[in-house]
Amino acid sequence: MEDHRLVFFGTNDVGVPVLEHLIDAGYDLVAVVTKPDAPSGRGRTLTAPEVKIIAEKAGIPVLQPEQLDDDFAEELSDLNPTAGILVSYGKIVPEEVLELFPQGIINIHPSLLPKYRGSSPIEQAILNGDRETGVSIMLLDEGMDTGPVYLSVKLPLTGKETKPKLYDQLSQLGAITLVEHLEDILGGDISATPQDDDEASVAPRISKQDGVIDWSKPAEQLEREVRAYLGWPGSRTTLFERDVIVTAASVDEESELELAPGETKPVDGTILVGTGSGILKIEYLQPVGKNQMTAADFLRGLRL
Repeated sequence: MEDHRLVFFGTNDVGVPVLEHLIDAGYDLVAVVTKPDAPSGRGRTLTAPEVKIIAEKAGIPVLQPEQLDDDFAEELSDLNPTAGILVSYGKIVPEEVLELFPQGIINIHPSLLPKYRGSSPIEQAILNGDRETGVSIMLLDEGMDTGPVYLSVKLPLTGKETKPKLYDQLSQLGAITLVEHLEDILGGDISATPQDDDEASVAPRISKQDGVIDWSKPAEQLEREVRAYLGWPGSRTTLFERDVIVTAASVDEESELELAPGETKPVDGTILVGTGSGILKIEYLQPVGKNQMTAADFLRGLRL
């Protein structure tokens, strides 16, 4: 292994396996760059990103700049980095920072670029009912996931994945793929190919409002939303005058009921809800302020 001086950029937990694999592989990580500690949980306790905890445990210096400004660029320059690794950092890296890395910054993106550039590629793969997704190892530029791609690895989808499960699968796949090919990339044995902008699509940022269930949509689409929005923003609605988050649902293929959009009916320990096309069967939900429970337990608590 040549003497590469690497800087890791990452904030979200999806980057944790990548950082761990780089550490285990023995790479010289001269710094980990992550966002500042942020309030978390009901108590709004100041919480460090997981990558910071891992880095400090491994004795790697941690930088947490509010802005990637001149002061940060100077601090980074003093480390004499040769290449960067970026996974779900959450900030656009400016040109003056990119220029500090002779071999550039390598980014792991959880889609088959140029498909799903942007902030929600995993959610969009679920929402669109894709039969495959994957990870792309690319060279970062100033654009939004527009840099040339070294390689992509596909992952088949079953149509049952939730966002947390798919995040975990793709983060592990990205970590393994990067470490397997990193020496060839840094050594110039694998070159990056420009993306075809004509084939590009954008995965827009998910908002809290996206989680509000619109019962006029088809049941098939709402079932995908429940899986894609699990965790955040959550699929929120009101059932029997209770505010809830739907955490597991399926398209009902058996009932011969005719329900108007939003109309509910308890059936055999589940809750059937009419939609714009078909019926959604709610199996698990989380009342606001309570833990997740089965639809049957929820119904028993209502004493209908």
